[in-house]
Amino acid sequence: MRGASPDAAARGQASVELLAGIPALLLAAVIGFQLLAAGYALTLADGAAEAGALAGAAGGDPERAAREALPGWARERIEVRARGGGVEVELRPPSPLAAVAEALTVSSKAWARPAPKR
Repeated sequence: MRGASPDAAARGQASVELLAGIPALLLAAVIGFQLLAAGYALTLADGAAEAGALAGAAGGDPERAAREALPGWARERIEVRARGGGVEVELRPPSPLAAVAEALTVSSKAWARPAPKR
């Protein structure tokens, strides 16, 4: 009976390394997608804060305007505070883990001066 050839041993080692590397690649992909989701949430929060500030300056409801500026999935993940012409929006990005979404919560502020009375 002969032992395994050096080529067969190398192929076996490469298979083990590939198998060990797959979870690391998956983790890196999940982290990358989570960071993209947080960046997208920040872009949405910026737009919502601006919409709310402009609505408040025009005499409308800033909270309602901020919520309506968001896609449906984000409307339940938002907190809006409006004071003195300023609007602050906090948005939790989508995440499979609630703790991660809380940790990556983004916020944006916008301010608009009311239109002059004529």
